[in-house]
Amino acid sequence: MSTLLSFRDVWVEYGDRIVIEKLSLDIEAHSFVSIIGPSGAGKSSFLRLILGQEGPTHGSILLDGIPLAPECGPDRGIVFQRYSVFPHLSALGNTILGMECARAPLSARLFGAARRAAKEEAVEMLTAVGLGDSLHLYPAQMSGGMQQRLAIAQALVKRPRILLLDEPFGALDPGIRADMHVLIRKLWSDYALTIVMVTHDIREAFSLGTRVIALDKRRHDPHAPHRFGAVAVYDLPLKERVEQISDERVSITID
Repeated sequence: MSTLLSFRDVWVEYGDRIVIEKLSLDIEAHSFVSIIGPSGAGKSSFLRLILGQEGPTHGSILLDGIPLAPECGPDRGIVFQRYSVFPHLSALGNTILGMECARAPLSARLFGAARRAAKEEAVEMLTAVGLGDSLHLYPAQMSGGMQQRLAIAQALVKRPRILLLDEPFGALDPGIRADMHVLIRKLWSDYALTIVMVTHDIREAFSLGTRVIALDKRRHDPHAPHRFGAVAVYDLPLKERVEQISDERVSITID
């Protein structure tokens, strides 16, 4: 696989507080990278860098060898733990809205053949995430798992190359969470996505990822804890992991 994203000596600083320091790594296309680490280790900052919500204080980030601009683009989508859906729109309306904003940025409305095409794409994506029979339901009528499926449809309908997941399944019950794991594996395969997922669940990180990166601080100064940032303390490629697109149990022992 070829390198899609490259971090080159990346630092993230907020005033005199260092969050990430000296981070250099490559992310291959079509990989599934799990990011773990304690609170405050820069995991969310790492996702914001990829999304383009902010740029590094020092260093560079390359996408396909080209410097990544600090702005959000359609080639990257994100799903948060809290369901990022609009309560006043149906599932279909929520999914179409992203295409309207992208294709008609001034009016955020599509008409005629353009709207019919967008509707077809939205229905296809909602069907892919298991909401084909719930097109006209509103978020208040949906379970947590259904709302998260809708948020995934919103992120994927614009066909991003990179999907960012920020604790996407943390608020779900274990049974629903297992179903979402099966879904995200299938979408990753079907749409040839590159996925970067932040999670606090070690089992989830290893069962879903083809690679697990742990962010943490190597150096600690009790008198100035803000002066050292996180680095990749562990970077574990899981080359022996076999993709499982069916509903089955994955057993992992962590010493």
